[in-house]
Formats: sequence, C-alpha cells, structure tokens
Amino acid sequence: MSAQQDVVWDLSELFLGLNDPRINQAVTKVTELAVGFEKKYRGKILCLTPGGLFECLQEVEGFNQEFGNVCLYSGLMFAADMTLPEAQVLNDRIGKLEAQIGKQLAFYRLELGALLQSRPDFICDPVLVNYRHVLERVYRRVVHQLSEVEEQLVIEKDQFGVNAWEELQSKWLNTRVFEVFVVGEKRFLSYGEANGLLCHSDRGTRESAYRSIYGLLGREGEIFSSALRNICNDWVTVSKRRKYQTPMEASLINNDTEQSIVDNLLKSVEQGAKTYRKYLRLKAKLMGLSVLGNHDIVAPLPGGSDFKFTFNQAQDLIIRACRRFDLDYAKAVEEMFVKRHIDAAPRFGKRNGAFCASFYNGKSAYILQSFNGTLSDVFTLAHELGHATHDWYMQRCQTPLNISVPSIVAETASIFGELLLADLLLAEAKSNAQRLAVLCLILDEAGMTTFQVTARVWFEQALYQSVEQDEFLNYQTICNHWVKARNRIFGNDIAWFPEMDAEWTMKPHYYMANYRFYNYPYVYAQMFVFSLYKQYLNEGNKLFAPKLKQALSTGGSLSPLEIAQTLQLNPQTPTFWNDGLKIFENFILDLEKIT
Repeated sequence: MSAQQDVVWDLSELFLGLNDPRINQAVTKVTELAVGFEKKYRGKILCLTPGGLFECLQEVEGFNQEFGNVCLYSGLMFAADMTLPEAQVLNDRIGKLEAQIGKQLAFYRLELGALLQSRPDFICDPVLVNYRHVLERVYRRVVHQLSEVEEQLVIEKDQFGVNAWEELQSKWLNTRVFEVFVVGEKRFLSYGEANGLLCHSDRGTRESAYRSIYGLLGREGEIFSSALRNICNDWVTVSKRRKYQTPMEASLINNDTEQSIVDNLLKSVEQGAKTYRKYLRLKAKLMGLSVLGNHDIVAPLPGGSDFKFTFNQAQDLIIRACRRFDLDYAKAVEEMFVKRHIDAAPRFGKRNGAFCASFYNGKSAYILQSFNGTLSDVFTLAHELGHATHDWYMQRCQTPLNISVPSIVAETASIFGELLLADLLLAEAKSNAQRLAVLCLILDEAGMTTFQVTARVWFEQALYQSVEQDEFLNYQTICNHWVKARNRIFGNDIAWFPEMDAEWTMKPHYYMANYRFYNYPYVYAQMFVFSLYKQYLNEGNKLFAPKLKQALSTGGSLSPLEIAQTLQLNPQTPTFWNDGLKIFENFILDLEKIT
C-alpha cells in the first residue's frame, strides 16, 4: 500500500462519527435558534437602529457558527465516500434542514434589503463599520430579490430540481468503473484513479485513460445533457424572474466585480491565445511530436518519469516553499498536516477533483484530493493549501460574515502557493530535465486555467444563447458548442480524440445549482496573481510578504478592487491583464533558454 493511501483526514474536531449523538444535539439547537431568531426579528428589521442591526448581524454570525460544523461534517463525509449509506442519509438530512431553515429565515434577507434600501446611510454608519462591505453587497442584490413566498418556492423547487440534477452528475461520475490499460495491463479503476493517469508518463496509458473516461461519458451523454439542459433552462427562468439583465449578472454580483472588467479580461486572453499556442508548439517539439494530442497538453515530458513523489515528499516541499517566502506564512500549512486535515487517498466513491473547505470554528480548513504521486498532484496540494492559508489569516482577523469572499479573491493564495512551489523546485532542480518538467507544469497549469477555462466561459454563454433562442440542448448540440469554444483557444495546434467532444460532461462547475459562470473567476485570479507575482519579484520577500498577509487577512471586509489597491494594482485599467500575460510569456522564454 502506498503512503498516500494512508492519508485520510481526521474529522474528530467536528464529530466523532456518523453516529455521534452530538449531531442530533446540533440539529436540535440550530432548529431552536432559527425559531428564536424568527420570533425576535420577523417584521421588525425595517425598524432597527444601527445598534439594533449590529446586534442582529452578530446573532446571524452566531447562528452560522452553530450550523457550520454539522453542515461541514455532512458535506465532507459525503464527498469522502458517496457510496456510504450513512453518509448519504446524513447528507440528505442536512440538505433538507438547510432548505427548511432557508425558507424559514428568507424574511431576514428580504427585510435587511428593504432596510438598506430605505436607509442606505446605515452602510457607512460607524456602529456598523465591521459590516460595511457585507451591507454593500446586500444592497447590490436588493433589486433582484423576490417576495418571501417566491423565495421560499425557489428553495423548494431547487431541493428536488436543479440540486438533484447536480447531485446526479457528481454521483454518477464517482460511482463508475473505468477500464484502462496501464502500461499495457488492463485494470478497472475508480474515476479518481483513472483521472490520475491523465498525466501518466506513458503516452499509451494516457490515451487509454482519456478514451476510457470520455468514451464512457459520451455513451451516457443523454444523461448529462438532460442534467445540464434543465439546469440552464431553470437558470434562464430564474434570471428573468429576478430581473437580471443577463444570465451572467448574478455571478458578477456574487464575485463583487463588473461586466467591463470581465469583458476586458476575456478580450485580453483571446488576444493572448497565440502566445499559448506558441507554447503548445514548443511542447510538441520537446515531446518529439509534429502536433500535440489532447492527451499531451498537460502530460509530463518524456524522460521525466523519475519525477514522482510520495505524500511526505510533497508535504516537505510545500512547507519549505512557504518557509522560504516567510516563516509566519508557513504556519497554516504546517498546521494542516499536524492536525491531519487532509484526505489524499484515491478510492472508489470519493468525489472527483480537489477542494479546500473552510472550518471557521476551528480556525482551520479541510482538504480533499486524490493524490497519485505526480508533479501535478503536488501542485494541486500546494494550491489547496494556499486556500487553507487564506482561511488561516482571515479567520483570525474577521468575524464570520466577513470570511465569505468571492472566487476572484479566494484564488489569490492558492495560485500564489503554486508559484512559491515552482520557485523552490526550479531553485533545487538537479538537471535541465527537471527544470523543463517544472516550467512545463507551470505553463500547462496556467495555460489550462487561463486559456481553456476562458473557452468554458464562452461555452456557457453559448448555452444560454441557445436557451434564449429556443434551441433544444441535446447532447450533440452541447458538444458542438463546446468544440467551437475550445477551438477559439487551441486553433489547429491540438489533435483531438473524437471522445473529447464529451469533455464538458465531467466538469462539475456547469452543474452547480444557482451558481452560473463559475469559471471566469479562475481566469481573473490567475492573471491577477501573475501580476502580483511580478510585483513580488520586483520587491522581494521582506517588502512583499507583509502586504500579501494583510490582503489575505481582510477576507470579505473589502471589495476586490479595494484589496487590489492595497497591493498597488488596478484591474479596472483595460490593459491591466497584459501584465499577467507577460509573466506567462516570461516562463516560455525561460523554457526556450534551456531547450
């Protein structure tokens, strides 16, 4: 058994197990608190003074803290093994409780919005200074609120509607068995294990893994098209009901940004796609190929098969990378390993992908990943530990309502963590082959995050245009939209397997109920952090580290633009994103120097 198969998280800080009686106690207490809050505030929020609103917001934070542990535990247990009956039962129970309480307390958001609409001066009242930006974000949503009955009906329809479609996609994917030839040997693997082979050093193994995964997904394409079609149609209906100008507007509000900033970002990336294609051609040359296949885009270079890692080696590298930047900055990462808050073992039924879940009550976080020992896996771990570092700083400086940060901010420390790891690996590389492997990994990851993810934004826009034009989103139509968006980035520089038309089926982001356009924040963050990294290289550790830690500590108490200003950056400038693209170009130049 490999070391990483022993790396499972310890959730005892939350509950001792699925049969822990404290779960029922927590559910009872939360239910009682909801009743008490409703009795105290229903119909009265509009009459609150600034002091009264301050007290109300503190009670909301207290309620969130009480409910937080049981929601977190339920979600983590289900993600760790979706096939476990007890975890399924708890996940269903807590999901229903969230829906019940959401309906019960829907009045709070509506009355708070009405109060701010009538008294916008409350937003800047000195008594409410801690909640200024929280209230600004509430105020921005006011015009899109529905009546209380309508809000309750939305929650009810979602519970067994779009939420169920979302769960179906995830559960189907993570309960399949894939037949893959690993270096010529037939094996039957879980999704997490098969997905881990997409970066295998053996090209035939990669091809088998890609064809197996996407071939099976394509054969079941009508399932996924049904799920996505219903989710998209539902969102268009909800968007119109809430008076959003476009299906993207809600995500702009959620991400605390503006359409013009996102438009400038996407335009810059499309213009920069030629730089990405230049890299793809260079990588093809390094791999001895006339053109890359889709199974080569993020593959390691030939001869780099010795670049494998145990989980302990990954742990050591990431800790040293953080210490090299700043000793204090490494504390959060060190603590995650000491507390055993990471689940890295690949297994059947485990949720695909990786995530970091904030644990405010423990001033910590939990990370889920399927670690298979590749260089990419090490970077993924560094990425998620960056999220944990962000949590570590803001949880110690902010109250609960101020730790809700938009995705464009949430990815700051995670992407920066990848760059710190890259700096260490390049500094300690023992050969040009290792330097090549690291540089290609950086360019592979940043290339996919910046460029391919931009294609996902265009893809999602096309889906909603189809719905608006009454075009039926069957499997083939959705595939056509994906291929067209994909080719805007890759042009003719990739040879695609036919199975890759189905690539969209496995991305959980498209299926997230009421969370449309999940993808562009990653592009935003990647380019923002590359600009930040340029500043770091110019200033050095001593000047830059305190500013970064302060920015992370602000959490959601400031807007993304205000946080950027503290770092002397301005994303509102149309040419701002070019600095990030220049860093990408610089990595290509570094690669060219040693080829």
